[in-house]
Amino acid sequence: MSKLLLAALLLLAGLVGVTLLRAAARERAAEAEYPPDGDFVTIEGHRVHYTVTGEGPDLVLIHGASGNLRDMTFGLAERLATDYRVIAFDRPGLGYTDRFDADGASIGVQAALLVRAAALLGADRPVVMGQSYGGAVALAWAVNHPKTLSALVLVAAPSYPWEGGLPRLYKVNAHPVFGPLAIPFLTAWVPQSYVDRAVAGVFEPQQEPPGYAAHIGAPLTLRRHSLRENALQRASLKGELAALSRRYDSLDLPIEIVHGTADTTVALSIHSQRMAQELPAANLVTLEGIGHMPHHTRPGAVIEAIHRAAERAGLRPDRHP
Repeated sequence: MSKLLLAALLLLAGLVGVTLLRAAARERAAEAEYPPDGDFVTIEGHRVHYTVTGEGPDLVLIHGASGNLRDMTFGLAERLATDYRVIAFDRPGLGYTDRFDADGASIGVQAALLVRAAALLGADRPVVMGQSYGGAVALAWAVNHPKTLSALVLVAAPSYPWEGGLPRLYKVNAHPVFGPLAIPFLTAWVPQSYVDRAVAGVFEPQQEPPGYAAHIGAPLTLRRHSLRENALQRASLKGELAALSRRYDSLDLPIEIVHGTADTTVALSIHSQRMAQELPAANLVTLEGIGHMPHHTRPGAVIEAIHRAAERAGLRPDRHP
């Protein structure tokens, strides 16, 4: 029996060793294939990765969960750069911005970080656009730092607590014990086909644009620190929004909201419709039949929302056609 136990332990140790080596190799490969494509500012010893494109009024773009700033630079930033100085950030632990907290950075911590990073780049009162989870960060920016932005644009953004628990994968990856055990195996062994299906699923019922999967750098999200950070951020989001939403009545700035009626990731009725009903400054545009990624599937509608926000803030005197 002892020999069998010893053999099992040796086999397990071998599997763990191979897994850790393979995880590290896949992380190196991901970073070699998708290196930083912007620059860095350093805040309290932590590097924040960003890109800047174009000239004009300052506009900050904040990406969603499981992503990085490449989601914004696939096409949207370039189109906006004809009218704005567009700054896209990686959020903490994702892309190439450092993690700030082993317990996961809250939306408030992330907002404070991006406020400081934007100021270092000379953007003192930008228009701020956030998509999905990035919209929650943008809301925390507006609520907690109201003097540091001119207008707010929310795209398929969660803004209120909702019914239901945490999806199983996030629950495991965020767990204090099971997460650190499971994550290296995910990094090492998740097949590319699973990643491809996950990316495609975010766009349903639309199809992802040609070239998006090759551009976005999804393997960066499979790095161990990114999987952990992403799960911790997602696990705390509902509670953070429950607290933040009690302060929405303090918002006194132009708010533009874009949300698809077919979004099954962030429910239109729970989030954007409620905000539009409760806040007179919030203008909601609903996109019939559109899912969770309107900044790619209906970019014109998102760009028009940004133009309206800038106009309402006095940053664009002429209506953009």
